[in-house]
Amino acid sequence: MDREDLNHLQRLVGDWGMLADFCFADLLLYAPTTDGRWIVLGQVRPATNQTLYLADWVGAWANESERPLLADVWQRGASAESEVQVEGLPDVAHMRAIPVRRGDKMLAVLTREWGSRSGRQPGELERTYLSIFDRFAAMIEDGAFPFPGERQSSTTGAGVRVGDGVVVLDADARVQYASPNAVSALHRIGINANAVGLRLAELGFNDAPVRAAFDGREPVLDEFDQTPEITLVTQCYPLLAKGELTGGVVLLRDISELRRRDRVILSRDATIREIHHRVKNNLQTISSLLRLQGRRLAAPEAKAAINESVRRIRTIALVHETLSREASEDVAFTDIVRPLARLAEESLQSPDRPVRFRVQGDGGRLPAITATPLSVVLTELFQNAVDHAFGERRSAGNVVVELTNDRVALTVRVTDDGAGLPAGFALESATGLGLSIVRTLVTTELAGTIQMRDAAPADLARAGISSEGTGTVVELTVPVEVEAR
Repeated sequence: MDREDLNHLQRLVGDWGMLADFCFADLLLYAPTTDGRWIVLGQVRPATNQTLYLADWVGAWANESERPLLADVWQRGASAESEVQVEGLPDVAHMRAIPVRRGDKMLAVLTREWGSRSGRQPGELERTYLSIFDRFAAMIEDGAFPFPGERQSSTTGAGVRVGDGVVVLDADARVQYASPNAVSALHRIGINANAVGLRLAELGFNDAPVRAAFDGREPVLDEFDQTPEITLVTQCYPLLAKGELTGGVVLLRDISELRRRDRVILSRDATIREIHHRVKNNLQTISSLLRLQGRRLAAPEAKAAINESVRRIRTIALVHETLSREASEDVAFTDIVRPLARLAEESLQSPDRPVRFRVQGDGGRLPAITATPLSVVLTELFQNAVDHAFGERRSAGNVVVELTNDRVALTVRVTDDGAGLPAGFALESATGLGLSIVRTLVTTELAGTIQMRDAAPADLARAGISSEGTGTVVELTVPVEVEAR
């Protein structure tokens, strides 16, 4: 087989769930091998009836009783039916074999397999569905099904199955039959008249998919609002005989409740984003007020305290600004860390002590309850690095943030090439406000761990810092999902 042959079989397998439902039986796809055997390429069970096979036969070989029928159909190029013996079944099974063609080329054999027929007479629905399958089987034998392409007037995530509702049309697009579920769907949109003999447009039903399918001789999937409250998805298949249009099958499903839930979710998400946007604006207002207050203060300690508060508020505002652009409550943490690093470069360093910040790795997506305190922690670590790591050093310094997320825990490693930790330093006994905030947020709110140590040459090399001097490494490990405390 060439690529187009394989694509033809893939399209057949993509649509044969509908065929299995119409014929109330299992469908298997067989292909011959060079040594004369037959292998099962695919298998589908019906949703409208019990399956004949509990086992998965894909990759299995046809048995002795099946091979003669498959070979006969392959050789003659015409459908045939016979009884076969299947392993694990006490009684014989019935097999109808249908040649699968693409143009003039035989590709495989499709079989419909079912158990012994019961003594009861089939009802109108069963007779209609079986006749529809027979028409599709003839199209498969002629190479007209599956269709080479499929045009969709709209995209939809709601699949349509035979059990949702079936309407059978003649060549003039008049209704020949409507299944009970299809009648119920029509009733829900206010169509109570007997549909048989009428065109869908005459019933007040949107028949655009039918007209498009009949004109283009290809299936059309469409989703539309039949009424302001009712949303339907329809798929229309034209039925062909020797290239001539003989009718069509319309599968329809009422997805009003599904779309109503989608609208509720979209509305909720929009509301959440608006809340984040307003929180960000309020925080920026508070930050501006604090800056105004700081300008009126004379004591250096008070001005420094106000500036630190402004910096922390700006960090939290940045998280809410990012969340206001997201469609969910999760945020790409790297999108927060990079702006934080830019803010640190712009506001924390002085011209005579330039410090370069660099972010490496991917922090993955984090919930807001984790991203917010972790952003505050990074801001404090950036401040601590500028204030204490480089001191009066005139040369440029480097601060590298490495992010690693293995979906179990997020590891954040902040490495600098500054002066290193003072002798006898212990994080547990640190009394500075910044490190106290870091320690409390990491161990309490984030349920994580934190370590601070002098940087070894290997640490600096891993961070990409070309320096033979000292430095500091701060390593945080935080569970990816943290419950609110």
